[in-house]
Amino acid sequence: MLYRSIYHRMDAGSLWLYRWYYSYICQRVLGFTIFLILVLAFVEVPSSFTRTADVRYRSQPWQPPCGLTETIEALCLLVFLVDLSVKGYLVGQAQLQQNLWLLAYFVVLVVSVVDWIVSLSFTCEEPLRVRRLLRPFFLLQNSSMMKKTLKCIRWSLPEMASVGLLLTIHLCLFTILGMLLFTIGEKDEALDKERLAYFRNLPEALTSFLVLLTTANNPDVMIPAYTQNRACALFFIIFTLIGSLFLMNLLTAIIYNQFRGYLMKSLQTSLFRRRLGARAAYEVLAFRSGPSGATPELVGVNPENFLQVLQKTQLNKIHKQAIMQKVHSYEGRPMLADEFQKLFDEVDKGVVKEVFFAAPAEASVPVSMPADCPVHLQPPVLQLPGEPYRSGKPLVYLCELGLTLWCCERPPAPPPSSLVKVFLVLDSDLMPGERDDFVLGILDLVFILYYLLELLLKVFALGLRGYLSYHSNVFDGLLTVALLVLEISTLAVYRLPHSGWKPEQYGSLSLWDMTRVLNALIVLRFLRIIPSIKPMAMVASTILGLIQNLRAFGGILVVAYYVFAMIGINLFRGVIVPPGNSSLVPDNNSAPCGSFEQLGYWPNNFDDFAAALITLWNVMVVNNWQVILEAYKRYSGPWSMVYFVLWWLVSSVIWINLFLALLLENFLHRWDPQGHKQLLGGTKQTTYQMSVELMFRDTLEEPKEEELMEKLHKHPHLHLCR
Repeated sequence: MLYRSIYHRMDAGSLWLYRWYYSYICQRVLGFTIFLILVLAFVEVPSSFTRTADVRYRSQPWQPPCGLTETIEALCLLVFLVDLSVKGYLVGQAQLQQNLWLLAYFVVLVVSVVDWIVSLSFTCEEPLRVRRLLRPFFLLQNSSMMKKTLKCIRWSLPEMASVGLLLTIHLCLFTILGMLLFTIGEKDEALDKERLAYFRNLPEALTSFLVLLTTANNPDVMIPAYTQNRACALFFIIFTLIGSLFLMNLLTAIIYNQFRGYLMKSLQTSLFRRRLGARAAYEVLAFRSGPSGATPELVGVNPENFLQVLQKTQLNKIHKQAIMQKVHSYEGRPMLADEFQKLFDEVDKGVVKEVFFAAPAEASVPVSMPADCPVHLQPPVLQLPGEPYRSGKPLVYLCELGLTLWCCERPPAPPPSSLVKVFLVLDSDLMPGERDDFVLGILDLVFILYYLLELLLKVFALGLRGYLSYHSNVFDGLLTVALLVLEISTLAVYRLPHSGWKPEQYGSLSLWDMTRVLNALIVLRFLRIIPSIKPMAMVASTILGLIQNLRAFGGILVVAYYVFAMIGINLFRGVIVPPGNSSLVPDNNSAPCGSFEQLGYWPNNFDDFAAALITLWNVMVVNNWQVILEAYKRYSGPWSMVYFVLWWLVSSVIWINLFLALLLENFLHRWDPQGHKQLLGGTKQTTYQMSVELMFRDTLEEPKEEELMEKLHKHPHLHLCR
């Protein structure tokens, strides 16, 4: 049901091993092992355990003793070896030799073990550890969606290369024109300043226009020439229009188009794999009948046998219940192939949230309620006398009484407590000695009591289980309890508020300070108004759905960050030195305006893994990234430009455009009026979490039965009767 391949061994022992391997515990252990081996980069030499990354103030970091991280790494490699062995055994030798990912898995493990042995032989002082660069592979090979994304990128490279060639021609053409225009009038002081600043030679001119392509140095690169002549601005405007607004957006359109096309091909393969698995299950479970002496014909799947098998599967409880309801609707008759296949469509719906409600007997129209109203829970104290237990009816009465309006009617305005919090920060610009906390203390006490009353009313109306069934209520409740405990402690220590009351002066982090911090967290309850504004709710749901489907794309970015950070550490570690330690490093007072030193960009270095990640992030954002480029070119050489330009292409150009492609697909699907079915009021309301597979389901083609049966007959470990 997770789009896995069925090309594995089918005997009883292998199926037991298969279920054990894909069990919750084993997969969590494997995921934690991948996380652990990636996190080792923060602890290994060079360690990131310092308070600051600034080379001027950084203290000597703690370095782990030789053998500590190596032991942890050895245990991780042992887990990966078991993982590879189980996968290799399940698929068989023939499939193992054809699976490039498993073969690469084996090669990466061998290289990692050899490099690990070399590290121990050098007592952990070897200059280069190759296995660090290979660690992200363990994350890649464990995610099918990340593999599909990599395929999309690889297949999109030819089209992206064509636009990249146009960008290169565009850059070279304007670079040559710029050098010709701004070197003719060298006697002119302004044009000579333009030449010396940005067009001194061909590499510097090319770098200036590359940065201008990202608009990071606009209008700085234009100002010297524009100051002398207005017409010079047209040159830079035309460059920006063609490069940034046309060619870069054309690249975005190409990546979006290729991503959608090739991702759908991958998802088509996944759908075929799903249908093939369901068909194989049908062929195994189906029984045959016919006259004696004749070839028995396929009749169908017995519902009772199917339900017995269903109980042994590792499906979500909601999915199991939905499938069981469909099976019971067949009233005991054998299920045909199409009916059997439709059972598994329930699994595609992700996490399902259902709401059933019943209107009161005297109501003449159905009662419509939001999907987040927990009508399936009710406290016994609110049960109406003489009424049987009916899901939703007492809560409908509560809604009529106005006791649960925060659930059944979305608030049209933020809660009063969130608005009054504004008064608690009006004195933030005053010094602690000038503040009078008497009014603030009274207000804080009043609203803590308000929060407590709100909590008690919610528990009374919804019951404890109903109250705890929502994360927002748990968040509010924990904050309210913490505030209450801190307020009681504050009153016990500092007594009741009075004129001149200053509990802030009792320590750097007093009880009063902690109470103010928790009050700041309660302001987040203001977000509860988002569902009441339909356009804002749609945008918020798009963002949440995007976050849920972003694991594969986030994993690709993690891999890119990890690899480039490791390469950067090996190339630029120790290159940035504090002022006074090198003739290349000027003091901040003598450094040119806008330079690396004058801006205080000293933490942007590659002296440890954490600092390297932040430096790469700053380059990816491309705000003032020309400052970092110029500094590393000056400290390490012009070849450093290749590293940073490659990182800009991978992160800001390729990954950001892939992210935009997913965002557009998610947004367009949710805003498409034809993509949603109207819900019938008064019966049932269902909310689905949109997965990437389900997002493209309408455009995918269902595989034909002949194709499925042909593949099943070629299965190396499955032998069918027909």
